[in-house]
Amino acid sequence: MELVIVESPSKAKTIEKYLGGSYRVSASGGHIRDLPEKRLGVDIDNNYEPNYTISADKKTTIKKLKDMSDKAEKIYLATDPDREGEAISWHLQEVLGIKNKAVRIEFNEISAPAIKKAIANPRDINYNLVDSQQARRVMDRLVGYKLSPFLCKKIKDGLSAGRVQSVTLKLVVDREREIEAFIPQEYWTVSALYKGEKVDFKGLLTDKNGKKFKPSNKEESDEVLNVLKTNPHIVKEVKRTVQSVHALPPFTTSTLQQDATSKLNLTSPQVM
Repeated sequence: MELVIVESPSKAKTIEKYLGGSYRVSASGGHIRDLPEKRLGVDIDNNYEPNYTISADKKTTIKKLKDMSDKAEKIYLATDPDREGEAISWHLQEVLGIKNKAVRIEFNEISAPAIKKAIANPRDINYNLVDSQQARRVMDRLVGYKLSPFLCKKIKDGLSAGRVQSVTLKLVVDREREIEAFIPQEYWTVSALYKGEKVDFKGLLTDKNGKKFKPSNKEESDEVLNVLKTNPHIVKEVKRTVQSVHALPPFTTSTLQQDATSKLNLTSPQVM
């Protein structure tokens, strides 16, 4: 007997129908273990090692999968093709003790050809994806477990902090504080239009008497203009630049509606 383990019980029945024969298909129902609910579960002093526990509602599922895997000659871990699915396959492999006879397969559609193709092309577990999922889970726990109680105490009960939103909020707040602390300063620019041999070009005053110079008020600007009008000045440097303008990406539904509304005054139903 060969065992296929998927996440969804409804998928399991369909896949078993497609494979038939000596194949048995069972479901994990998602993650079979996770960080503990009532404590941090991350060893900060030991390279942030996660401490996984098996929840009570998964013990029956694990026992069933363990009994089936002990009888199976080969096991296909067919959890979803993303980092969460990869982590679930790894957890199954570790908890069930099936590393020597388990392989990983993935498919993007529930059809007989796709499933049979996946069975014919097994691979090892991608530990880069597993590490990625574990890093995300640990970050969720570190931020949420330590910051959420503070939010509930200081702001409002029931609030929770996320690893992305919290950092983003800090960036927004820091930027807003910079804006509020900014003290505007007046400055003027002095420029001239020069007649070249082939093309006219604009020059910007940058130096005065060998030193960097930018007028800070109208009086300084008028003073230097009077000097420039009655004295020769030197074009010190000519800069040539090339600008590349890239084509905009194809429309998404939202950008199509935005453009049609702003440029053609169409309503969303008209656009669709």
